[in-house]
Amino acid sequence: MEEFMDHHCGDSLFPTSTLIPVTTICVLLFIVGVTGNTMTILIIQRFKDMKTTTNLYLSSMAISDLVIFLSLPFDLYRLWKYVPWVFGELVCSLSHYINEACTNATILHITVLSMERYLAICFPFKAKAAITKKRVTYVILALWGFALLSAAPMFFLMGVEYENETIPDPGTRQCKHTRYAIDSGLLHTTIWVSTTYFFCPMFCLLFLYGSIGRKLWKSRHELHGPNAAARQKVNRQTVKILAVVVLVFAICWLPYHIGRFLFTNVDDYHSARLSQNFNVASMVLFYLSASVNPVLYNLMSNKYRSAVKHLFLFPRRGHHGPNRRHISTHDDTTACTETLNVMKETMMTSAESQEPVPF
Repeated sequence: MEEFMDHHCGDSLFPTSTLIPVTTICVLLFIVGVTGNTMTILIIQRFKDMKTTTNLYLSSMAISDLVIFLSLPFDLYRLWKYVPWVFGELVCSLSHYINEACTNATILHITVLSMERYLAICFPFKAKAAITKKRVTYVILALWGFALLSAAPMFFLMGVEYENETIPDPGTRQCKHTRYAIDSGLLHTTIWVSTTYFFCPMFCLLFLYGSIGRKLWKSRHELHGPNAAARQKVNRQTVKILAVVVLVFAICWLPYHIGRFLFTNVDDYHSARLSQNFNVASMVLFYLSASVNPVLYNLMSNKYRSAVKHLFLFPRRGHHGPNRRHISTHDDTTACTETLNVMKETMMTSAESQEPVPF
């Protein structure tokens, strides 16, 4: 994460009372994030009936979140020891590039996945024909390509700078925004592009999930039969989960962009200090966003928990495929997609539709 102050006391910009809890939280997030995202990838790759189009997106997002954690040691180093930067120019630029590229990739994945869920609920027949695993694979590759390309300016934006460029002192090396980026306007342009990456998907999510919620609400009286009560319960749970999706997205990313905006308006000590506080908070939320998805899957998805049990408790049986009573080809690893697929099956009145599993 960026530090927006040129003045610092000692080796760090923050007191020990801040450094210790922040470091502890980040280490815990690292353990949870690496373990959870690795487990997600293994589950989706190991079990054939978990390789749905939705889970392909989730698996790709898990890879992105894993790569993000490669930068955590460097961020913690800069948190504790602002100067001097000892890892060189390449590591400075590359670590920020990885963060930016993976952040862009994750946001794009969330947006496209939401579009897929919207189509599956509101236009089930068209979605069933249009959304295939092969096409999803191509879409994922395109998303990664666009994310990597859009993050390329970070190689020019970040670098090793000295307090006095005329007489460079190795003890003052800092990994920060380059003078070229500030003078040329590249920094402000990149900040606006990054902000667009947040607000456009945010508005898109609000629209898509709002439309899905209205669709589910209007269709509540169309449910008949012995399973109607269970389906209505699933509908109510779906609306709650959709609200959680949008809320988590906003909480994790809004401080990050507020901090960047504050940086562009720093003109005194107090505003600079406020910018710094947003920096450290956004760093924690940044890594929280990379670790929270597997936790949500485990809390809200019966299918995900069942897959975890098969992965670790029944490896031999899992080798031939998990019991279909526990892991269904029509259920995704998140409760959101899990319940939405139930609605999709109900509306399509297909012979393959099955009884929803209450949470």
